Amino acid sequence: MELVTFILYLTLAFVSLVFLIGFLLSEKGYKGPVTDHYDGKRFMNPSGEAANGFNKLIQFLRNRKPDPWIDRSDIEVPNQEIDHKVSNSESRLYFINHSSFLIQLNEANILTDPIYSDRCSPFSFAGPKRLRPPGVHFEDLPDIKIVLISHNHYDHLDKETIKRLNKSYDLQFVVPLGLSQLLRKWGCQNVQEVDWWDEIEINNLKIRAIPANHFSSRGLLDRDKTLWCGYQIQNVSFNIYFVGDTGYSDIFDVIAEKLNEPDISLIPIGAYKPEWFMSPIHISPAQAVKIHQTIKSKKSIAMHFGTFPLADDNSKRSTQELIQVRDIKGIKEEDFIIPQEGLLMTFNK
Repeated sequence: MELVTFILYLTLAFVSLVFLIGFLLSEKGYKGPVTDHYDGKRFMNPSGEAANGFNKLIQFLRNRKPDPWIDRSDIEVPNQEIDHKVSNSESRLYFINHSSFLIQLNEANILTDPIYSDRCSPFSFAGPKRLRPPGVHFEDLPDIKIVLISHNHYDHLDKETIKRLNKSYDLQFVVPLGLSQLLRKWGCQNVQEVDWWDEIEINNLKIRAIPANHFSSRGLLDRDKTLWCGYQIQNVSFNIYFVGDTGYSDIFDVIAEKLNEPDISLIPIGAYKPEWFMSPIHISPAQAVKIHQTIKSKKSIAMHFGTFPLADDNSKRSTQELIQVRDIKGIKEEDFIIPQEGLLMTFNK
């Protein structure tokens, strides 16, 4: 009986500790008027489908069959000199990895969802570990002017990277509704919040927030209390669409009408297995191709694969499935690119 009592107390202590940590990690949410995707407390997906809850999460964790991952974190990334400016008729992109890109348009250097930490986690000792190094050294980044954040998950909003960028550059952060207070808590002053379809202008670039099917949280008690989105980035020559994290729905038919056939789209292909659990929030490679076709993207680039083991698919599976679907649909390799980290991709008009 004493052993049973001890185990019970130990279990209660563990559960209490988990909830305490979850409470402490939770951040304040957005406060504003009710809209078609905000009920006054929480944001909602355009699909109407929410991310799976705790019971499904337990089912997922109990029945996981993850693909094997190879730790390539010791790969040496060469230093490189990156031009600070490009002409209006040229766009340059570097795939850092995961959902982090360096985009060069006009005189603006833009980062999407930058993460340079070894783990996408609130802790340095636990959580999904980086299995490939960033393709561009932080020290090699040019003068960053704009940082676009799609949502507050740890693999997209990394505290240490944000603080380091804020200390190193005079830049503007663009974030979905509710996230400015967190970045300001980290010391960032130039933070602009956007709602879906809001358009702002920075450095002669038009930046518009695009709806996505996902969710937000950093702890146990702040689920969906801040917004998530993708971004459209435009100058006089180029129209670029950064999808962010998303599940598939007919919202992409609406997005297609408003995007006006993007020149370059950055589309996620990973963290989609098992699909019964992941499909409300992440797309499969087949759905990535469907988005590419629906929005009539001239060139698309795969992202959100190969860096952090977040679901049951590894990078080999996601890239091979993309190649298979691409071939079936008759899409050329150069029209839906699987990028190499650190490699310069140049597009001209």
